[in-house]
Amino acid sequence: MNLPAWIARRYFLSRKKRSFISWLSILSMLGVGVGTMALVVVLSVFNGMEELNKQIFRTFEADMTIAPKQGKRFLATTALKKRLQQIPGVNLLTTVAQDNALARYGNAQTVVRLKGVDDNYLQRQQLDSALLEGKLLLRRQGVNYAIVADGVRSDLSVSPIDILTPLEILYPQSGQSFSVLNPDAFNREAFTVAGVFFIESKYDNFVLAPIASAQTLFGYQPDEVTSLEIQLRPGTNEVEVKQALQDAVGDKLIVQSRDDLNVDLYRAIRVEKLFTALTLGFIILVASINIFFSLSMLVIEKKADIRILYALGATRPMVRRIFLTEGAIIALTGAFAGLILGVGICLAQERYGFIRMGTESSIVDSYPVRLDTGDILLTGVLAIVMTILTSWFPAQRAANVR
Repeated sequence: MNLPAWIARRYFLSRKKRSFISWLSILSMLGVGVGTMALVVVLSVFNGMEELNKQIFRTFEADMTIAPKQGKRFLATTALKKRLQQIPGVNLLTTVAQDNALARYGNAQTVVRLKGVDDNYLQRQQLDSALLEGKLLLRRQGVNYAIVADGVRSDLSVSPIDILTPLEILYPQSGQSFSVLNPDAFNREAFTVAGVFFIESKYDNFVLAPIASAQTLFGYQPDEVTSLEIQLRPGTNEVEVKQALQDAVGDKLIVQSRDDLNVDLYRAIRVEKLFTALTLGFIILVASINIFFSLSMLVIEKKADIRILYALGATRPMVRRIFLTEGAIIALTGAFAGLILGVGICLAQERYGFIRMGTESSIVDSYPVRLDTGDILLTGVLAIVMTILTSWFPAQRAANVR
């Protein structure tokens, strides 16, 4: 039988009356449990936010984007595109011409982000789940169509049902300045609005149109583009394909994954997650300090018992283990209860979504959560380490009692 563990369990469970030390131990256990539960829940919410942003970006952005290191356009020759399409893992290659422009619809106007794309852009089926009204169409029977974001629709009062009112896009001509004497300093293209999509506010100013019209509007040559977007086959190793693409395009172009394009946002989320974890870690530390005071007072209360144990032949390491085990029982009970409650709350939120965002314009109805095994293990290890540190000194003090 493990005598130190048995004595520690007796100290924890078999007190005849509830003293202040007993209540302080219970308070310490509750503090560790609440801190552990809160840390699991908050870290899971940050994981859910990161995953939600990845899903949003996956709805609009390509797996890989090739863009110039300097300037905003480059020449995408037929040979280059053929070379890229032959790389294993590449599924669809879309040429893109993108820039800011002025949009007019009826008597309203606003600045938009015009994105000219190939016909195969719609084969990616990314916008299928984001379509609010109309249909996904870029060109049919010689007519150029545009797909607008919900923000553009709101600013211009666009209606896909109205096929008589064109969406006019204006872009300044190179080397020309607008004035009363030169009112035609803009290139113009007219489109019929086919559909409206909504993803989130970051994409609310986008207008999708055929790339040939966008190149004409921007004054590009037929092979000039601002980027090449590549959709990979499912199960493809992104790291290997990215390196293969970079080798194929050379040093003047850069290949970026979807995460590379949004690295600043992910970094901000991880920094917030880190500081939040540190803050909640301090809460667990405060609860662990309560264990320190609880054990210190228990040592004072049990001095007579400790002397009897020494008289019966107990050693200093044995006495030290008794109080270390007492601290471990208090902390681990709270930590395991907190982990179970935290995981249970996250699973319930993931399944039922009972904690709502509270706004009608939210992308999702309830707070997203995603449990991560690493975060759960880190929380448990943090509680155990803090317990050992705060239990060691009272246990050492008990070992020195004579």
